[in-house]
Amino acid sequence: MREMVEVRFHGRGGQGVVTASRLLAEAALLEGKRVQGFPAFGAEREGAPIRAFTRISSNPIRVRSQIYTPDVVVVLDPTVIRAEKVTEGLKDDGWLIANTTKEPEELKAGLATKAKVVTVDATRIALELLGAPRVNTPILGTLVKATQLVKLDSVIKVVKSTFSGRLAEVNIKAVERAYHEAKI
Repeated sequence: MREMVEVRFHGRGGQGVVTASRLLAEAALLEGKRVQGFPAFGAEREGAPIRAFTRISSNPIRVRSQIYTPDVVVVLDPTVIRAEKVTEGLKDDGWLIANTTKEPEELKAGLATKAKVVTVDATRIALELLGAPRVNTPILGTLVKATQLVKLDSVIKVVKSTFSGRLAEVNIKAVERAYHEAKI
């Protein structure tokens, strides 16, 4: 792991963008890493574009700004790719993790990035397992598979402690399924 890894999440209100950022930070915290996670959005309404940010480091984190040059960009809603410049500032050796039905090469061809691209149909997984397009847990499974920023077991532990009962069970299944279905 680099001294500090910065992750920028893009999505729409109601998809669990802020929760995904928080779950990633909590998983890293379980592993003894230093973390910082916070959202950025305007008017709070379902469907509005929002961003969330997570920093993970082995050292104290002193920066307090949004993330402008991320190591990882995570896109929870494929329509945001057309609406915003999601790859802006993304490091050439970074990762773009996207919820889409497209293959990684197909998505990368339409974007101005040298970063590695990983895709997963998180919407399908969420609808089948959760019954709603809440793609935050499936996208975390894909993020872990690609980047190995945190261990899969750490994400599962955090999901288990965040949700309860059946909701925890189906979210864990969503994480694991996306981990295995990620197209790298």
